[in-house]
Amino acid sequence: MLRFTLHAHDGAARAGEVATEHGVFETPAFMPVGTLAAVKGLLPAQLREAGAQIVLGNALHLAWRPGEKRVEQLGGLQKFSGWNGPMLTDSGGFQIFSLPGLRKISEDGAEFASPVDGAVRMFTPESVVDLECALGADIIMPLDHLKELPCPRTELVDAVDRSIRWAERAIIRKEQLNRPDVNLFGIVQGGTDLELRGRSAEGTCRLPFAGFALGGFSVGEATESMHAGIAFSAPLLPADKPRYLMGMGTPLDLLHAVSCGMDMFDCTLPTRNGRNAMAFTSSGTLRLRNARFADDPAPLDPNCSCYACRTCSRAYLRHLFLAREMNAAILTSLHNVSFYLGLMAQSRDAIRAGRFAAFRISFERAYGRPADETDGPDEQS
Repeated sequence: MLRFTLHAHDGAARAGEVATEHGVFETPAFMPVGTLAAVKGLLPAQLREAGAQIVLGNALHLAWRPGEKRVEQLGGLQKFSGWNGPMLTDSGGFQIFSLPGLRKISEDGAEFASPVDGAVRMFTPESVVDLECALGADIIMPLDHLKELPCPRTELVDAVDRSIRWAERAIIRKEQLNRPDVNLFGIVQGGTDLELRGRSAEGTCRLPFAGFALGGFSVGEATESMHAGIAFSAPLLPADKPRYLMGMGTPLDLLHAVSCGMDMFDCTLPTRNGRNAMAFTSSGTLRLRNARFADDPAPLDPNCSCYACRTCSRAYLRHLFLAREMNAAILTSLHNVSFYLGLMAQSRDAIRAGRFAAFRISFERAYGRPADETDGPDEQS
């Protein structure tokens, strides 16, 4: 059974910890994304050294391969993957929404074709709970109906109301399975329509979920609208349970969400951008293929103590990218994940000290405009 303890507030920002069957993680928490039970390019030991305390996997992708029954037979995700700490699995609602080709949503659930083998599969609220319980994550998410923005309001209303009905079915199924070690969170939808966000929160938060999430952001809306939606929605979630912002975002997005009272975050940006030669630093982002780094002896970020920053120069990393060496993606991904985890650790410290607002202002001033807007052209390999 999940236990959530709040240790400090600074304005709406919160610092606490979540205890699960496989260990404790501190909040605000960033969860590196390990879609297929592996964070791309990084070993569990490297994640631990970087400061990770919880990792995310994706139930839909794991259902395709290797299959939930195989994972269950091999001891569950933690034993299967070698990550022996807390894990969260997403239901795959976002992935179903973004799949090309066949995708049919009905009251029963979501029918879709696998991009792995083309097989058609039906996900229902009940089958998704079965799937995630078989995987054995500490925190699981129910099937929800996500809409790309902009979309007609009638479609958004339909998705919000269906997500609530699916949530009710997921709760019933979770109770039937009698798995106190697995904790089901609810998801609030509604796009940037604040009235619908309120409607979704009211319908979802009356249900006995172990925690609550905001979904349906960063799907085509403007940053200002997204931030306004988070600020409006966060206080609607129960204060005595963890609050999770799903699938976003930049360092500035995360600090905004922390200031609104959100506790948990995940995003593919650190590793995806790392594989594509972009590094996050305390002074903005760097595009490492850029010619200006050819003779730069500095580490990626002088304020970072990760392995990449302790041992590698910008010039060396640029050389690796141009030479198409796999170490380039590994080292830059490691740095980016370390940077995100460090940002959350600094946020926790600032909240406990009652200086989060000052920390946020200082960080945003130093971060400034992303460097890739001003660096000039890359030198191609």
